[in-house]
Order: sequence, then C-alpha cells, then structure tokens
Amino acid sequence: MDATRHDKPAAPHGLGTGALLAMATASGLAVANIYYNQPMLGLIEADFPGQPMTGLVPTATQLGYALGLFFLLPLGDLVHRRKLIISQFIVLAAALALAALAPSALALVLASLAVGASSTVAQQIVPFAASLTSPEKRGSTIGTVMAGVLSGILFSRTLSGFIGAHAGWREMFWLGVPLALAGAMLMAATLPHHRPTSQMRYGSALRSLAQLWNREPALRTAALMQAALFGSFAAFWTVLALYLATPQFGLGSDVAGLFGIVGAAGIFAAPLAGRIADRHGPQVVVWLGALLALAAWMIFGLWASLGGLVIGVIVLDFGIQSALISNQHIVYALDPEARSRLNTVFMTSMFLGGAAGAALSTFVWNLAGWTGVSLLGAVLALAALAIRATGSDLKTVHKAHR
Repeated sequence: MDATRHDKPAAPHGLGTGALLAMATASGLAVANIYYNQPMLGLIEADFPGQPMTGLVPTATQLGYALGLFFLLPLGDLVHRRKLIISQFIVLAAALALAALAPSALALVLASLAVGASSTVAQQIVPFAASLTSPEKRGSTIGTVMAGVLSGILFSRTLSGFIGAHAGWREMFWLGVPLALAGAMLMAATLPHHRPTSQMRYGSALRSLAQLWNREPALRTAALMQAALFGSFAAFWTVLALYLATPQFGLGSDVAGLFGIVGAAGIFAAPLAGRIADRHGPQVVVWLGALLALAAWMIFGLWASLGGLVIGVIVLDFGIQSALISNQHIVYALDPEARSRLNTVFMTSMFLGGAAGAALSTFVWNLAGWTGVSLLGAVLALAALAIRATGSDLKTVHKAHR
C-alpha cells in the first residue's frame, strides 16, 4: 500500500435498482453532448459564412472532453462525489446555453470546449457506481451504467440530426440545457452521500497518475488494450459515411446515422458482459470481446455489402463494449481509494487510442479505401489481443485491493 492511501473507504452502501437506472440515465444524458454537433456541422457552417473556425467545433468538443478526463476525473477521489456530479451537470447546462447563444464561430468553439470538459461528468458517475456496490456485483453494475453511456453515444447523433434539420442547431443546444439540469436533479434525488476516499491535494493527485501507471501492470494492460480496441471502433465510425457515399452504395449521411441504431445492440452487451465477468472473471470476457472485434473486421473486409456492414457493426459493438466493461471491472478492483484516478488513466488512454484510430483511418481511406481501413481495424484488434497475451496475469487482480 503506498503513501497515497490514508484510510479505508466506507463500505459500499449498495445500489437499488432505481438509483442504478438513474445513474445510467444521467451518464447517457451527459456523454450525448459531445456528439450533438457532428451531424449539425453543415448547419452551423451555413450560419457563420466566411468563418472557417466552425470546422473546429467538433475538435474543440473532443479536446475539451480529453482535458476534462485528465484534469477533472481525479477530483472524484478528493471531494464529495455527489456534490461534484451535481455541480458538473449545472456547469454543463451553462456551457450548452453559451453554445446556443454563440454570436460567432470563435465563441461557439470556446463554448464547445466547455461542453466537452463538463460532459466528463459521465465518467465521474461510473466509478461512483462501482464504489457503491459489492465486488461480486461490480461487473453487472458497471455494465448497466455503461449501457446508459452507450445509449447516449448512439442516439445523440440521431436526435441532433432530427432537431437540427427541423428546428435548427441552436435549438438542439437549448434542448440540451434542460436535459443537463434534469441530470443534476436526478442525481440530487438519488445519489447517496459518500465521503472522499483520499486526503491528497489536487496537485499530488495529478502526480499520482504516473505512479498508478507504474505501480499497476494490470492498469497498463487494460488501458493499452482498450486504446487499441477503441481505435478500431473509431476507425469504423470515422469513415462509414464516406464508404456509404461511394458509388457502390450511393447513400447519404442520414443512413450513416441510422447505423447508430443498429449499433444499439451493444447496449445489451454491456450488462450481459458485466454479469459474465462477475460469474466467470473479467479476463474471459476481455478475450472474447477482442476476438469479436477481430471477427467484425473480417466480416467488413470479406462481405462488402450493406448486409455485411449491418452484421459487422453489431458484432463490433458487442466486442468493444464487452471488453470495455470487463477492463473497467479489472481496473476498479485495483485500488478502491483511487478509482477516479484509475479511471482517469484508463479513459484518457482509451480516448487517445480512439483519436489515433480516427486519424489513421482517414489517412488509410484516402490511400487504400475500405480494404485498407478493414485491414487497419483488424490490425488494431490483433494488437489488442497481443497486449492482453503479453500483459500481466489477471488471476489475482479480481481479488486484489477489494
């Protein structure tokens, strides 16, 4: 036990079904905000003619999310999580209002940065849920909350595309304001009080991230593996609209958006993967998830049709979500007093992997088309399997530090 641990955390309070579903709902409401602008970018650009900075709106949102992951998530170990979560939802509502009122592209970019950073409240909720449940139910709990996160990711683009087309992009951000406030009220009504798990100062908490990386080989394995898998996931969604627009399909971005609904199959994978991880250990599901991701890219590469895309995206989402839930199960078991900081390292690594996968897929698409992208996705899935095969032994992880 290192110097970052001061006293034992309180025993898990237990989570009722209502509170668990509320946390899943709030997580989905939060994470949805980082994807609202993507299908509305054309509308935003039309509203700010001659202002090329509008193209930076999605990038600013993602950058804000990355900054929030690194600089805000550690606070979950240092302050009262209930107050932090409620406050962050209120800040998110204010940021969305600023986006809706933005008089210029620069103002919208700055507001988007704040929207992205405050949306990381979703990742404050996940480790809080893990800390409120017993170890034997932790996987199921994480799976349920992450199903809410996935729902927010998948349905956000469909909602914003519809609202943007029929009402306008500003109206979508205005709609996000009461949704964020609803998240705050939901958390105020359902979250228990839970004292901080660490007495560290904020600067020390940030410095401890490197210590956690060096101390916990299972964290490194889980983070690097999920980074590779999320890179594979991002590669698919980055080029999907471009692939569907080719003469082979001749389909528009509206159809690409509908694939989000197809991908909703992954919502059911999250709680199922959590229950299997509770019963048989998370390492089994981690292997299965990575193998499913590899199988999905084989389907994409060998079955070049709309049917292949539909089947492949279902398999891909099942695989990525199953591995994610199980890797989180592993990470949260390492140190109960550092769950938010562990989540900082894990999610930041995963996010960076996704950004790299998106950038690589665009380059490969321009160079070698869909065949090249399929090969890239398969290589990333194989890299994840190699990381797991050469990583730390997980047999003792599940019972360590509980």
